[in-house]
Amino acid sequence: MSRAIASLFLPLLTFSIFAEPNLIEKLKDDHGRRAEDWIYNDFEKAKAEAKRLNRPIFVTFRCVPCEACRGFDAEVAHGNERITKLRKENFVSLRQVEMKDVDLSQFQFDYDLNWAAMFINFDGTVYGRYGTQSAQGADAYNSILSLEKAMLRVLSLHRNYPRNKAELVPKKGTAKPYRTALQMPGLPNKEKYAGTTARNNCIHCHNIHDAEYDHTLSTGKFTEEFLWRYPLPDNLGIQVDPKDGQVVEKVQPRSPAAIAGVRPSQRILRANGQPIISIADLQWVLHNLPPANARVRLLLANPDDRLSTHDLVLTSPTWKRTDLSWRGSMWNVRPRMRVWTPDATTDEIRRLGLPRGQKALKVKWINRGSEEGRAVFQAGLREGDFIVAIEGKP
Repeated sequence: MSRAIASLFLPLLTFSIFAEPNLIEKLKDDHGRRAEDWIYNDFEKAKAEAKRLNRPIFVTFRCVPCEACRGFDAEVAHGNERITKLRKENFVSLRQVEMKDVDLSQFQFDYDLNWAAMFINFDGTVYGRYGTQSAQGADAYNSILSLEKAMLRVLSLHRNYPRNKAELVPKKGTAKPYRTALQMPGLPNKEKYAGTTARNNCIHCHNIHDAEYDHTLSTGKFTEEFLWRYPLPDNLGIQVDPKDGQVVEKVQPRSPAAIAGVRPSQRILRANGQPIISIADLQWVLHNLPPANARVRLLLANPDDRLSTHDLVLTSPTWKRTDLSWRGSMWNVRPRMRVWTPDATTDEIRRLGLPRGQKALKVKWINRGSEEGRAVFQAGLREGDFIVAIEGKP
């Protein structure tokens, strides 16, 4: 009888602990190997477990080959004791490492990120998002401190669920006309991607934006407004403390936030009625606003816990615009040179002897595997060069 019971439960046990072992090895996911208690790339299993335990699902999206956010990913996956204890005792943890079969209506976030997280109920209700990036770098906004606070805020929302379900509805987003990346009309190389997942055959998060750009370009529906995704709260005139995710650190003078009376040390509790657990949550609200004549109503808590409401009016048609040079999806937007050229440093500009105030771009990489990159190389551009002017303009 003991052998019969063992044979009955062994398949379930093996799947539970070693889900997708081949994918871990194919992707060389070192952090996945060490995160044995995570459910690996299996959303349906995570939903069933979350329903059984009545816990929220903590989903991380990680591009394994990318070096950016590698250290932060290790901390969240297995390295930080506080995060590990918090999620083991209160969450169902899901590690998602490719986008092939991800439901794009359920999981809407800034796909240009190297590391992102979403918190959801088993029924699909979204509690919040975490993960922010900018030209300042992949880790400029992410921290263990603010992630821990975001997780605690999620637990508070979960305890009040489903009484608060109505205010959480806008957090999910409008359903897409396709379910997965392989169904997107603009995704190239579908037959290749539909094959076995590997490091050189993996649908990255930014490929979702790539496909959207390609489709709008091929159908003549592309506009520049597609480029300005997930604006930072800085576009409102607000700098949020990256170690907290809610606290206003600075307010830019004469900005929409300053005009509305927002002050440092206040905490952003809600934006247009949606509970805010992180900077990414505020970005989600801003992302879904129109490019001109938009309004944001913020519910703020003062240091003495007194609440106040502030209405921000965004009349400028360019209020969403920001530095998007860091975005991987920009590589797919035409016209393109297939050259990576970040800003030259102050020391590099000084060594170049440029006039005061002039900037330069350093050529870090040329994609010679592309037609455009080969043309640039043949024209004489080399890695290590500095571009100081284009068509005679600095």
